[in-house]
Amino acid sequence: MGKRSIPVTLRGAFEYFVHSQVAGSILLLACTIIALIWANSPAYAFYEHILHLKLSFSIGDTTYGLTLHHWINDGLMVIFFFVVGLEIKRELVVGQLSTFDRALLPVAAAVGGMLIPAVMYVIVNRGGPGASGWGVPMATDIAFALGVLAIFGSRVPVGLKVFLTALAIADDLGAVLVIAIFYTEKIHLFPLLLAGLLLAGLLLLVRRGFKRVGILLMLAFAVWLAVFVSGIHATVAGILLALVIPVRPRAALSDLVELARKQADRIEAMEFSSDSILQDQRQLDAVEQLHRISLKALPSGLVMEHDLHPIQVWLILPLFALANAGVHFDTHILETIFSPISLGIILGLVLGKPLGICLMSWLVLRSGRGALPEGVSWGQVLGAGFLAGIGFTMSLFVTGLAFGEPMMVAQSKVGILGASLISGIIGFMILGASLPKKDTFGSHRPGHQL
Repeated sequence: MGKRSIPVTLRGAFEYFVHSQVAGSILLLACTIIALIWANSPAYAFYEHILHLKLSFSIGDTTYGLTLHHWINDGLMVIFFFVVGLEIKRELVVGQLSTFDRALLPVAAAVGGMLIPAVMYVIVNRGGPGASGWGVPMATDIAFALGVLAIFGSRVPVGLKVFLTALAIADDLGAVLVIAIFYTEKIHLFPLLLAGLLLAGLLLLVRRGFKRVGILLMLAFAVWLAVFVSGIHATVAGILLALVIPVRPRAALSDLVELARKQADRIEAMEFSSDSILQDQRQLDAVEQLHRISLKALPSGLVMEHDLHPIQVWLILPLFALANAGVHFDTHILETIFSPISLGIILGLVLGKPLGICLMSWLVLRSGRGALPEGVSWGQVLGAGFLAGIGFTMSLFVTGLAFGEPMMVAQSKVGILGASLISGIIGFMILGASLPKKDTFGSHRPGHQL
Protein backbone atom coordinates (compact mmCIF):
# COMPACT_ATOMS: atom_id res chain seq x y z
CA MET A 1 0.00 0.00 0.00
CA GLY A 2 1.40 3.41 -0.95
CA LYS A 3 2.28 6.26 1.36
CA ARG A 4 -0.40 8.82 2.17
CA SER A 5 -0.13 12.61 2.17
CA ILE A 6 -2.44 15.18 3.69
CA PRO A 7 -5.16 16.40 1.27
CA VAL A 8 -4.35 19.85 -0.10
CA THR A 9 -7.82 21.17 0.82
CA LEU A 10 -7.13 20.55 4.52
CA ARG A 11 -3.64 22.01 4.68
CA GLY A 12 -4.74 25.57 5.45
CA ALA A 13 -6.75 24.55 8.51
CA PHE A 14 -4.10 22.05 9.58
CA GLU A 15 -1.22 24.54 9.33
CA TYR A 16 -3.19 27.14 11.29
CA PHE A 17 -3.87 24.56 13.98
CA VAL A 18 -0.20 23.53 14.18
CA HIS A 19 1.12 27.08 14.31
CA SER A 20 -1.37 28.17 16.96
CA GLN A 21 -0.42 25.22 19.17
CA VAL A 22 3.30 25.75 18.63
CA ALA A 23 3.19 29.49 19.36
CA GLY A 24 1.53 28.91 22.71
CA SER A 25 3.98 26.22 23.81
CA ILE A 26 6.60 28.89 24.58
CA LEU A 27 4.21 30.82 26.83
CA LEU A 28 3.06 27.54 28.40
CA LEU A 29 6.65 26.66 29.24
CA ALA A 30 7.27 30.15 30.65
CA CYS A 31 4.19 29.92 32.91
CA THR A 32 5.28 26.48 34.09
CA ILE A 33 8.68 27.84 35.10
CA ILE A 34 7.06 30.85 36.80
CA ALA A 35 4.71 28.56 38.75
CA LEU A 36 7.62 26.36 39.89
CA ILE A 37 9.69 29.37 40.98
CA TRP A 38 6.71 30.98 42.73
CA ALA A 39 5.81 27.75 44.56
CA ASN A 40 9.38 27.47 45.86
CA SER A 41 9.87 31.09 46.84
CA PRO A 42 9.07 32.98 50.08
CA ALA A 43 5.77 33.94 48.36
CA TYR A 44 4.56 30.30 48.34
CA ALA A 45 1.89 31.03 50.98
CA PHE A 46 0.53 33.84 48.78
CA TYR A 47 0.46 31.45 45.80
CA GLU A 48 -1.62 28.96 47.79
CA HIS A 49 -3.86 31.74 49.14
CA ILE A 50 -4.73 32.99 45.65
CA LEU A 51 -5.53 29.50 44.37
CA HIS A 52 -7.86 28.83 47.29
CA LEU A 53 -9.81 32.09 47.10
CA LYS A 54 -13.47 31.07 47.00
CA LEU A 55 -15.90 32.49 44.47
CA SER A 56 -19.57 31.48 44.77
CA PHE A 57 -22.83 31.71 42.84
CA SER A 58 -26.37 30.76 43.85
CA ILE A 59 -29.24 29.09 42.03
CA GLY A 60 -32.44 29.31 44.03
CA ASP A 61 -31.67 28.21 47.56
CA THR A 62 -28.51 26.35 46.55
CA THR A 63 -25.10 28.01 46.65
CA TYR A 64 -22.18 26.63 44.66
CA GLY A 65 -18.78 27.75 45.85
CA LEU A 66 -15.58 27.06 43.93
CA THR A 67 -12.01 28.12 44.57
CA LEU A 68 -10.12 30.05 41.91
CA HIS A 69 -8.22 26.84 41.19
CA HIS A 70 -11.50 25.02 40.54
CA TRP A 71 -12.88 27.86 38.42
CA ILE A 72 -9.83 27.51 36.18
CA ASN A 73 -9.93 23.69 36.04
CA ASP A 74 -13.73 23.24 35.92
CA GLY A 75 -14.72 26.49 34.23
CA LEU A 76 -12.12 27.94 31.88
CA MET A 77 -10.91 24.50 30.86
CA VAL A 78 -14.37 23.84 29.42
CA ILE A 79 -13.35 26.18 26.60
CA PHE A 80 -10.15 24.18 26.15
CA PHE A 81 -12.16 20.97 25.92
CA PHE A 82 -14.65 22.66 23.59
CA VAL A 83 -11.82 23.45 21.17
CA VAL A 84 -10.51 19.90 21.60
CA GLY A 85 -14.02 18.67 20.76
CA LEU A 86 -14.13 20.82 17.62
CA GLU A 87 -10.75 19.42 16.56
CA ILE A 88 -11.90 15.86 17.20
CA LYS A 89 -15.14 16.35 15.27
CA ARG A 90 -13.34 17.98 12.34
CA GLU A 91 -10.87 15.11 12.16
CA LEU A 92 -13.69 12.54 12.39
CA VAL A 93 -15.83 14.20 9.72
CA VAL A 94 -13.37 15.52 7.12
CA GLY A 95 -9.84 15.04 8.48
CA GLN A 96 -7.31 12.32 9.14
CA LEU A 97 -9.77 10.25 11.16
CA SER A 98 -12.64 10.48 8.68
CA THR A 99 -12.16 7.07 7.04
CA PHE A 100 -11.16 3.72 8.43
CA ASP A 101 -7.93 3.53 6.42
CA ARG A 102 -6.87 7.05 7.39
CA ALA A 103 -7.78 6.64 11.03
CA LEU A 104 -6.40 3.14 11.59
CA LEU A 105 -2.72 4.04 12.04
CA PRO A 106 -3.00 7.12 14.33
CA VAL A 107 -5.91 5.67 16.33
CA ALA A 108 -4.13 2.34 16.84
CA ALA A 109 -0.96 4.21 17.82
CA ALA A 110 -2.96 6.35 20.27
CA VAL A 111 -4.59 3.26 21.81
CA GLY A 112 -1.20 1.62 22.27
CA GLY A 113 0.18 4.86 23.67
CA MET A 114 -2.59 4.91 26.27
CA LEU A 115 -2.89 1.26 27.28
CA ILE A 116 0.77 0.38 27.81
CA PRO A 117 1.53 3.44 30.00
CA ALA A 118 -1.57 2.64 32.08
CA VAL A 119 -0.47 -0.99 32.45
CA MET A 120 3.04 0.06 33.49
CA TYR A 121 1.61 2.40 36.09
CA VAL A 122 -0.72 -0.28 37.45
CA ILE A 123 2.18 -2.76 37.76
CA VAL A 124 4.14 -0.28 39.89
CA ASN A 125 1.15 0.90 41.99
CA ARG A 126 -1.01 -2.23 42.18
CA GLY A 127 -2.72 -2.42 45.55
CA GLY A 128 -1.09 0.81 46.72
CA PRO A 129 -2.70 4.13 47.69
CA GLY A 130 -1.84 5.62 44.29
CA ALA A 131 -3.59 2.92 42.22
CA SER A 132 -6.28 5.34 41.03
CA GLY A 133 -3.75 7.40 39.07
CA TRP A 134 -3.46 4.99 36.12
CA GLY A 135 -5.07 7.60 33.84
CA VAL A 136 -2.33 10.18 34.43
CA PRO A 137 0.37 8.75 32.09
CA MET A 138 -2.11 8.09 29.27
CA ALA A 139 -2.19 11.69 28.00
CA THR A 140 -0.26 13.67 25.37
CA ASP A 141 0.22 17.44 25.39
CA ILE A 142 -0.09 18.40 21.74
CA ALA A 143 1.15 21.98 22.25
CA PHE A 144 4.47 20.93 23.76
CA ALA A 145 4.88 17.98 21.39
CA LEU A 146 4.38 20.15 18.30
CA GLY A 147 6.50 22.87 19.90
CA VAL A 148 9.50 20.53 20.07
CA LEU A 149 8.80 19.33 16.52
CA ALA A 150 8.73 22.94 15.31
CA ILE A 151 12.36 23.44 16.38
CA PHE A 152 13.41 21.42 13.32
CA GLY A 153 11.56 23.75 10.94
CA SER A 154 11.15 22.58 7.35
CA ARG A 155 13.19 19.44 8.02
CA VAL A 156 9.99 17.90 9.40
CA PRO A 157 7.83 16.13 6.78
CA VAL A 158 4.21 17.29 6.75
CA GLY A 159 3.24 13.64 7.14
CA LEU A 160 4.99 13.43 10.51
CA LYS A 161 3.16 16.54 11.77
CA VAL A 162 -0.12 15.05 10.58
CA PHE A 163 0.62 11.70 12.24
CA LEU A 164 1.55 13.27 15.58
CA THR A 165 -1.42 15.67 15.48
CA ALA A 166 -3.96 12.96 14.58
CA LEU A 167 -2.45 10.67 17.23
CA ALA A 168 -2.70 13.39 19.89
CA ILE A 169 -6.30 14.21 18.93
CA ALA A 170 -7.27 10.53 19.15
CA ASP A 171 -5.41 10.48 22.47
CA ASP A 172 -7.48 13.48 23.64
CA LEU A 173 -10.68 11.64 22.76
CA GLY A 174 -9.51 8.65 24.80
CA ALA A 175 -8.60 10.89 27.73
CA VAL A 176 -12.06 12.49 27.70
CA LEU A 177 -13.71 9.06 27.75
CA VAL A 178 -11.48 8.01 30.65
CA ILE A 179 -12.42 11.16 32.58
CA ALA A 180 -16.14 10.74 31.90
CA ILE A 181 -16.29 7.00 32.66
CA PHE A 182 -13.66 6.29 35.29
CA TYR A 183 -13.20 9.57 37.15
CA THR A 184 -16.86 10.25 37.87
CA GLU A 185 -17.78 9.21 41.41
CA LYS A 186 -21.57 9.53 41.33
CA ILE A 187 -23.99 10.46 38.57
CA HIS A 188 -27.25 12.32 39.22
CA LEU A 189 -29.63 11.34 36.44
CA PHE A 190 -32.02 14.33 36.42
CA PRO A 191 -29.34 17.01 35.73
CA LEU A 192 -27.80 14.68 33.15
CA LEU A 193 -31.19 14.27 31.43
CA LEU A 194 -31.65 18.05 31.54
CA ALA A 195 -28.23 18.51 29.93
CA GLY A 196 -29.29 16.14 27.15
CA LEU A 197 -32.52 18.07 26.52
CA LEU A 198 -30.67 21.39 26.48
CA LEU A 199 -28.13 19.96 24.03
CA ALA A 200 -30.93 18.73 21.78
CA GLY A 201 -32.49 22.19 21.80
CA LEU A 202 -29.15 23.81 21.09
CA LEU A 203 -28.53 21.39 18.21
CA LEU A 204 -31.92 22.24 16.69
CA LEU A 205 -31.28 25.99 16.90
CA VAL A 206 -27.77 25.70 15.44
CA ARG A 207 -28.94 23.50 12.56
CA ARG A 208 -31.68 26.02 11.71
CA GLY A 209 -29.17 28.86 11.60
CA PHE A 210 -30.37 30.65 14.74
CA LYS A 211 -28.27 33.82 15.06
CA ARG A 212 -28.94 35.24 18.53
CA VAL A 213 -25.58 34.64 20.12
CA GLY A 214 -26.71 35.70 23.60
CA ILE A 215 -29.39 33.00 23.76
CA LEU A 216 -27.01 30.36 22.39
CA LEU A 217 -24.42 31.28 25.03
CA MET A 218 -27.05 31.09 27.77
CA LEU A 219 -28.02 27.59 26.60
CA ALA A 220 -24.34 26.57 26.49
CA PHE A 221 -23.85 27.82 30.06
CA ALA A 222 -26.96 25.91 31.14
CA VAL A 223 -25.50 22.72 29.63
CA TRP A 224 -22.24 23.27 31.52
CA LEU A 225 -24.12 23.87 34.77
CA ALA A 226 -26.31 20.77 34.31
CA VAL A 227 -23.26 18.59 33.62
CA PHE A 228 -21.47 20.14 36.61
CA VAL A 229 -24.39 19.33 38.94
CA SER A 230 -24.79 15.82 37.44
CA GLY A 231 -21.47 14.67 38.91
CA ILE A 232 -19.71 14.17 35.58
CA HIS A 233 -16.71 16.44 35.34
CA ALA A 234 -17.86 19.79 33.99
CA THR A 235 -15.23 19.92 31.23
CA VAL A 236 -17.01 17.04 29.48
CA ALA A 237 -19.67 19.66 28.68
CA GLY A 238 -17.12 21.28 26.38
CA ILE A 239 -16.87 18.11 24.29
CA LEU A 240 -20.66 17.68 24.24
CA LEU A 241 -21.20 21.28 23.12
CA ALA A 242 -18.63 20.85 20.33
CA LEU A 243 -20.55 17.89 18.96
CA VAL A 244 -23.56 20.08 18.08
CA ILE A 245 -21.44 22.51 16.04
CA PRO A 246 -21.48 21.68 12.31
CA VAL A 247 -18.07 21.32 10.69
CA ARG A 248 -19.42 21.34 7.15
CA PRO A 249 -20.67 24.60 5.54
CA ARG A 250 -24.41 25.14 5.11
CA ALA A 251 -23.92 26.45 1.56
CA ALA A 252 -21.79 25.04 -1.25
CA LEU A 253 -18.82 27.10 -2.41
CA SER A 254 -20.12 26.84 -5.97
CA ASP A 255 -23.32 28.66 -4.89
CA LEU A 256 -21.20 31.43 -3.37
CA VAL A 257 -19.19 31.81 -6.58
CA GLU A 258 -22.33 31.88 -8.76
CA LEU A 259 -24.07 34.45 -6.53
CA ALA A 260 -20.90 36.55 -6.36
CA ARG A 261 -20.77 36.73 -10.15
CA LYS A 262 -24.44 37.71 -10.40
CA GLN A 263 -24.21 40.38 -7.72
CA ALA A 264 -20.95 41.73 -9.17
CA ASP A 265 -22.63 42.07 -12.56
CA ARG A 266 -25.58 43.86 -10.91
CA ILE A 267 -23.31 46.31 -9.11
CA GLU A 268 -21.19 46.97 -12.20
CA ALA A 269 -24.37 47.91 -14.06
CA MET A 270 -25.02 50.63 -11.49
CA GLU A 271 -23.19 53.87 -10.83
CA PHE A 272 -21.10 53.26 -7.76
CA SER A 273 -18.35 54.83 -5.69
CA SER A 274 -16.79 54.24 -2.29
CA ASP A 275 -19.82 55.90 -0.60
CA SER A 276 -22.64 54.99 -2.99
CA ILE A 277 -23.65 51.92 -0.98
CA LEU A 278 -24.84 54.29 1.77
CA GLN A 279 -27.42 55.82 -0.59
CA ASP A 280 -28.32 53.04 -3.04
CA GLN A 281 -30.50 50.33 -1.49
CA ARG A 282 -29.89 48.01 -4.46
CA GLN A 283 -26.14 48.01 -3.85
CA LEU A 284 -26.69 47.42 -0.14
CA ASP A 285 -29.01 44.48 -0.88
CA ALA A 286 -26.46 42.93 -3.25
CA VAL A 287 -23.65 43.16 -0.70
CA GLU A 288 -25.88 41.82 2.09
CA GLN A 289 -26.78 38.78 -0.05
CA LEU A 290 -23.08 38.14 -0.60
CA HIS A 291 -22.46 38.49 3.12
CA ARG A 292 -25.24 36.05 4.06
CA ILE A 293 -24.14 33.29 1.71
CA SER A 294 -20.49 33.88 2.64
CA LEU A 295 -21.39 33.16 6.26
CA LYS A 296 -23.20 29.99 5.19
CA ALA A 297 -20.19 28.89 3.13
CA LEU A 298 -17.88 29.18 6.16
CA PRO A 299 -17.77 25.99 8.30
CA SER A 300 -18.98 27.05 11.76
CA GLY A 301 -16.71 24.62 13.56
CA LEU A 302 -13.60 25.83 11.75
CA VAL A 303 -14.51 29.48 12.36
CA MET A 304 -14.94 28.79 16.09
CA GLU A 305 -11.60 26.96 16.20
CA HIS A 306 -9.90 29.99 14.65
CA ASP A 307 -11.66 32.41 17.00
CA LEU A 308 -11.09 30.42 20.19
CA HIS A 309 -7.53 29.22 19.61
CA PRO A 310 -5.98 32.56 20.63
CA ILE A 311 -8.05 32.55 23.85
CA GLN A 312 -7.05 28.96 24.58
CA VAL A 313 -3.39 29.41 23.70
CA TRP A 314 -2.73 32.84 25.22
CA LEU A 315 -5.05 32.82 28.23
CA ILE A 316 -6.57 29.51 29.33
CA LEU A 317 -3.57 27.17 29.09
CA PRO A 318 -1.12 29.68 30.63
CA LEU A 319 -3.52 30.21 33.56
CA PHE A 320 -3.90 26.44 33.88
CA ALA A 321 -0.11 26.04 33.99
CA LEU A 322 0.23 28.78 36.62
CA ALA A 323 -2.47 27.14 38.76
CA ASN A 324 -1.36 23.52 38.40
CA ALA A 325 2.38 23.32 37.74
CA GLY A 326 3.46 24.92 41.02
CA VAL A 327 5.03 22.00 42.89
CA HIS A 328 6.54 22.90 46.27
CA PHE A 329 9.81 20.99 46.68
CA ASP A 330 10.64 20.30 50.30
CA THR A 331 13.43 18.33 51.98
CA HIS A 332 11.73 15.06 51.03
CA ILE A 333 12.05 15.68 47.29
CA LEU A 334 14.08 12.49 46.71
CA GLU A 335 11.37 10.45 48.39
CA THR A 336 8.85 12.15 46.13
CA ILE A 337 10.77 11.36 42.96
CA PHE A 338 11.17 7.68 43.86
CA SER A 339 7.61 7.21 45.12
CA PRO A 340 5.54 4.57 43.28
CA ILE A 341 3.26 7.30 41.88
CA SER A 342 6.14 9.29 40.36
CA LEU A 343 7.94 6.17 39.11
CA GLY A 344 4.76 4.78 37.56
CA ILE A 345 4.13 8.03 35.69
CA ILE A 346 7.75 8.33 34.54
CA LEU A 347 7.84 4.74 33.30
CA GLY A 348 4.46 5.14 31.61
CA LEU A 349 5.23 8.39 29.79
CA VAL A 350 8.93 7.87 29.01
CA LEU A 351 8.87 4.17 28.08
CA GLY A 352 5.21 3.18 27.74
CA LYS A 353 4.25 5.91 25.27
CA PRO A 354 6.87 5.25 22.56
CA LEU A 355 6.63 1.48 23.10
CA GLY A 356 2.85 1.44 22.72
CA ILE A 357 2.84 3.81 19.73
CA CYS A 358 5.57 1.96 17.82
CA LEU A 359 4.22 -1.51 18.64
CA MET A 360 0.67 -0.72 17.50
CA SER A 361 1.94 1.12 14.40
CA TRP A 362 4.04 -1.90 13.49
CA LEU A 363 1.08 -4.26 13.95
CA VAL A 364 -1.11 -2.08 11.71
CA LEU A 365 1.51 -2.03 8.97
CA ARG A 366 2.05 -5.79 9.27
CA SER A 367 -1.68 -6.27 8.78
CA GLY A 368 -1.43 -4.55 5.41
CA ARG A 369 -4.19 -2.05 6.25
CA GLY A 370 -2.00 0.99 6.79
CA ALA A 371 1.15 2.78 5.66
CA LEU A 372 3.55 5.27 7.11
CA PRO A 373 2.86 8.84 5.94
CA GLU A 374 4.86 10.07 2.97
CA GLY A 375 8.48 10.82 3.81
CA VAL A 376 8.26 9.42 7.36
CA SER A 377 10.73 6.82 8.66
CA TRP A 378 10.53 4.48 11.64
CA GLY A 379 13.15 6.56 13.42
CA GLN A 380 10.85 9.57 13.12
CA VAL A 381 7.89 7.55 14.42
CA LEU A 382 10.00 6.58 17.44
CA GLY A 383 10.94 10.22 17.99
CA ALA A 384 7.30 11.26 17.74
CA GLY A 385 6.46 8.48 20.20
CA PHE A 386 8.78 10.02 22.76
CA LEU A 387 7.32 13.49 22.12
CA ALA A 388 3.90 11.98 22.85
CA GLY A 389 5.32 11.20 26.29
CA ILE A 390 5.10 14.91 27.09
CA GLY A 391 1.89 14.60 29.07
CA PHE A 392 1.73 17.92 30.91
CA THR A 393 -1.69 19.62 30.43
CA MET A 394 -3.91 16.54 30.27
CA SER A 395 -1.78 14.63 32.79
CA LEU A 396 -1.96 17.50 35.29
CA PHE A 397 -5.68 17.72 34.68
CA VAL A 398 -6.25 14.01 35.38
CA THR A 399 -4.04 14.31 38.48
CA GLY A 400 -6.59 16.66 40.03
CA LEU A 401 -9.29 14.05 39.45
CA ALA A 402 -7.33 10.98 40.49
CA PHE A 403 -5.87 12.17 43.79
CA GLY A 404 -7.31 14.04 46.74
CA GLU A 405 -4.30 13.82 49.05
CA PRO A 406 -1.91 16.79 48.58
CA MET A 407 1.18 14.59 48.89
CA MET A 408 -0.07 12.28 46.14
CA VAL A 409 -0.85 15.29 43.94
CA ALA A 410 2.69 16.58 44.49
CA GLN A 411 4.20 13.17 43.67
CA SER A 412 2.13 12.97 40.50
CA LYS A 413 3.15 16.47 39.39
CA VAL A 414 6.84 15.70 40.00
CA GLY A 415 6.47 12.56 37.88
CA ILE A 416 4.69 14.45 35.10
CA LEU A 417 7.23 17.27 34.97
CA GLY A 418 10.19 14.88 35.11
CA ALA A 419 8.76 12.51 32.52
CA SER A 420 7.75 15.34 30.17
CA LEU A 421 11.27 16.81 30.33
CA ILE A 422 12.96 13.44 29.74
CA SER A 423 10.57 12.50 26.93
CA GLY A 424 11.05 15.85 25.21
CA ILE A 425 14.85 15.60 25.35
CA ILE A 426 14.97 12.00 24.07
CA GLY A 427 12.43 12.74 21.32
CA PHE A 428 14.43 15.81 20.27
CA MET A 429 17.66 13.79 20.07
CA ILE A 430 16.08 10.94 18.06
CA LEU A 431 14.42 13.33 15.62
CA GLY A 432 17.65 15.28 15.26
CA ALA A 433 19.34 12.09 14.11
CA SER A 434 16.49 10.71 11.97
CA LEU A 435 15.17 13.80 10.17
CA PRO A 436 16.78 14.77 6.86
CA LYS A 437 19.74 17.10 7.34
CA LYS A 438 18.71 19.53 4.62
CA ASP A 439 15.70 21.84 4.68
CA THR A 440 14.27 20.23 1.56
CA PHE A 441 12.83 16.80 0.99
CA GLY A 442 14.02 16.30 -2.53
CA SER A 443 17.10 14.27 -1.70
CA HIS A 444 16.30 12.39 1.50
CA ARG A 445 15.37 8.76 1.49
CA PRO A 446 11.75 8.18 2.61
CA GLY A 447 11.01 5.86 5.47
CA HIS A 448 10.58 2.23 4.62
CA GLN A 449 7.50 0.18 5.17
CA LEU A 450 7.44 -3.19 6.91
